[in-house]
Amino acid sequence: MINFDTSALFASIFWGGLGVGFFVYGKKQQSAGPLLGGIALMGISYLIANSAVWMSLAGVGILLGIYLWSRRG
Repeated sequence: MINFDTSALFASIFWGGLGVGFFVYGKKQQSAGPLLGGIALMGISYLIANSAVWMSLAGVGILLGIYLWSRRG
């Protein structure tokens, strides 16, 4: 079933674009945290495609995980 919810579409574009940025940064810096976080951010667009709110909550959680990973050392 195709979902034409514009808020979910824009959230998907936002989190996917942010994920690509983290993925490229993690690959160039050879850092596992941003690399895996970028993959996860790109993946939430596919796994949580129906709700922009849940997608954004998952995205914020992944960003928090990337931040905590990078603070760890």
